[in-house]
Amino acid sequence: MSDRRGWQRDGRDWPNREASRFVRAAGLMWHVQVMGTGPVLLLAHGTGAATHSWRTLAPLLAQHFTIVAPDLPGHGFTEAPGTARLSLPGMAKSLHGLLRALNLTPALAVGHSAGAAILAQMALDGQIAPQGLVSLNGAFLPLEGVPGQIFSPLAKLLVGLPLLPQLFAWRAKNDAAVGQILEGTGSRIDAQGIAFYGRMIRNPAHAAAALGMMAQWDLHPLLRDLGGLKVPLLLVVGANDRAVLPAQAARVGEIVPGAAVVTMPGLGHLAHEERPNEAASLILDFARQLGVVPV
Repeated sequence: MSDRRGWQRDGRDWPNREASRFVRAAGLMWHVQVMGTGPVLLLAHGTGAATHSWRTLAPLLAQHFTIVAPDLPGHGFTEAPGTARLSLPGMAKSLHGLLRALNLTPALAVGHSAGAAILAQMALDGQIAPQGLVSLNGAFLPLEGVPGQIFSPLAKLLVGLPLLPQLFAWRAKNDAAVGQILEGTGSRIDAQGIAFYGRMIRNPAHAAAALGMMAQWDLHPLLRDLGGLKVPLLLVVGANDRAVLPAQAARVGEIVPGAAVVTMPGLGHLAHEERPNEAASLILDFARQLGVVPV
């Protein structure tokens, strides 16, 4: 395994560490957690996160499913690919390679934020064919107007600066600063969760991958194709999400035939970490409606 991210140091008390394994696939060494029994449920975290974001939700779902939760390329303890492969199609292709190496076929797929976009892309490309897709505050739509004209080119410019990841990591030099960053998304999570985010953000390699992913991200093709998504889609929305505004889910619900929107009142972008039991219930109910697990 690669301990480039210091698994023995930063992973010493990693949540659900007993479920962790390292697998070579798609030219990368992946950190992936596999737990539980039953139909396969794939979890895909968002930009800048890692498997720690599922620390409570994954064990709850593992009572009903075989959970497969990887650190996405360049995130957590998974090796980083070349910058071009941090794009949406690149991430989708790499994750498909991991599933093939594991010989696992998801019956249900759950993605948070950018992770939901990756799963939708995989479904559109025929790389996965789950019976249902759950989006947790999914980031499906491109920035529009002036922000879209500024932020993507700016990210592409900044990611090339060699000291930027170190500066990004320095900004989160203590957990109080990290907590403020996370509260900016509309969520308040526990101290343990803040500490794990801080540990990742302070790692320049992880920060570089998150910034590189932002620079390569182009959601216009996904928006163009999203209406052709044939997989039943459940859009779970934190009503106080400041990172991906709830109105985005309403728009996606209009684009994707048959999509359902469920709002979690009082919660933000990390709603599944704020109230994992409620998120697990919503996912399980959806799986039962689809016949993925028995009623």
